[in-house]
Amino acid sequence: MVITRTPYRISFFGGGTDYPDWYREHGGMVLSSTINKYCHITCRYLPPYFPYKFLLRYYLREETNTIDEIKHPSIRECFKFLKIDRGVEVVHAGDIPAQSGMGSSSAFTVGLLTALHGLLGHIATKRQIAREALHVEQEMIRENVGSQDQVASAFGGLNKIEFGQERDFYVSPLPLNAERLKLFHSHLMLVFTGFARNASDIAAEQIKKIGDKKSELNLLKEMVCEAVSILQGASFNMNEFGKMLHESWKIKRSITNLISTDNIDSIYRAARDAGALGGKLLGAGGGGFLLLFVPPEHQLRVKEQLNGFLNVPFHFENLGSQIVFYATQE
Repeated sequence: MVITRTPYRISFFGGGTDYPDWYREHGGMVLSSTINKYCHITCRYLPPYFPYKFLLRYYLREETNTIDEIKHPSIRECFKFLKIDRGVEVVHAGDIPAQSGMGSSSAFTVGLLTALHGLLGHIATKRQIAREALHVEQEMIRENVGSQDQVASAFGGLNKIEFGQERDFYVSPLPLNAERLKLFHSHLMLVFTGFARNASDIAAEQIKKIGDKKSELNLLKEMVCEAVSILQGASFNMNEFGKMLHESWKIKRSITNLISTDNIDSIYRAARDAGALGGKLLGAGGGGFLLLFVPPEHQLRVKEQLNGFLNVPFHFENLGSQIVFYATQE
């Protein structure tokens, strides 16, 4: 039996430049961090006395005798990719809801691949897992997904991630000392808006707009280096980071009207009126989690203003996807 723990991520800048249709020609760059909210995957070989070969439990329960019968696309294609030939049970438990903008579907794929490699007795590097997750989601499932979530969940940590030609990616951890990291974290609030959305549909619309939004996407990419300079700079003017998030919000909002909604806009305005300097919808947009940048002295007022919405405490993490339990079944 193998149990894996894979973190979800929050993103700050550069979202939209991690789509292959963009970065294969123009290059992409994002700034993101994984947090202590996790996807847990349990895998074991299924004993032979059940009347089915595969038992899968996520928000649905599946019992099948062939891989092709599996409805869950990530499980089905991961099994095919790794040529699973024995009966397997997969159980999923997540700390956040699906389709909420924190890379939950990619964290699932990364965690499942990590677990299956462990079950097969393979030693897989973080880079290998990230590349395989990209292949499964983008080439086998053919989902409209970017490339930052798979890399972030596999590697963990606060990173600048660059995307280049032929789908190469480069992970550069930000070496912030504990005091500076604590100060940065103290300015962040995570709010669950509760509005469901389909990331693939929104992403498909963004991909369509790439040819018409080159200047906007280049600005989003440039903001990554500016944000890194703020976090690592000698003066460390933290409020500038929040103001940049607001500028990024306006740029992202202009790419497609699916990124936000009237309800999300009203929540964001209320937070800004109460003292938030900036923020962003996590993931493709349209709902889910809203990340806000709020000076500590204004956070109580923001919480009161957003009283009907769940404030989710979190901390940064830097381990990435890992096996947390392994036992043979011999």
